[in-house]
Amino acid sequence: MWTPAVFLLAALVIPSQALYFYIDGAAQKCFFEELPKDTLVVGHFETQVWDDHTKSYQLKPEVGVFITVEEVFDNNHRVVAQRGAGKGKLTFSAADSGEHRICFTPQNVASGGGWLSGSGIHGTVKFSLDLVIGETSKIESTDKGKIDDIVQKVRDLNSRLQDIRREQIFQREREAEFRDQSESTNARVVRWTLIQLAILGVTCAWQLSHLRAFFIKQKLT
Repeated sequence: MWTPAVFLLAALVIPSQALYFYIDGAAQKCFFEELPKDTLVVGHFETQVWDDHTKSYQLKPEVGVFITVEEVFDNNHRVVAQRGAGKGKLTFSAADSGEHRICFTPQNVASGGGWLSGSGIHGTVKFSLDLVIGETSKIESTDKGKIDDIVQKVRDLNSRLQDIRREQIFQREREAEFRDQSESTNARVVRWTLIQLAILGVTCAWQLSHLRAFFIKQKLT
């Protein structure tokens, strides 16, 4: 079972960055990460823009994000170029060890006017990012489906074990009932045998008495 100490140790071993920041319109925001080879990086992001009607930052379907990942150590070789919705997931694995630049650029939003001025999709963008680096993210992204299958199989096995346990209880009850019936039958057989022996003894005694009286009457003895 996982303990608080284990969770704390996992948090120390697996780097995780959960933060949000503001981007001026379509300006690019970049992060630099020193990654060992074959390290898996998983990021969950969400882009929100100011809504004058609600007076708050809202997720707009027409606002997207362009994501790039470049290997700084290899003349800025681009390994990821992902264009998609304003809310989604980024996953990549470092092909070689070295410094990587991860950049996010909002799409379909104009710059200028500060955070709250004007109308429409413009101004400052609130960008939320949860970045996880290491083996935990690999389990989350690659083996999540397998884990769900295993969990379902465990549930099915538990259900089957419950069925087997109910069957065992039913069989024990049937065995107890059969044992009681057998003991009752054996007791009746013993009683009937004793009765038969008693009847046979009385019959033999009566026949001997009758034969003795017959012999005496015939003066054979």
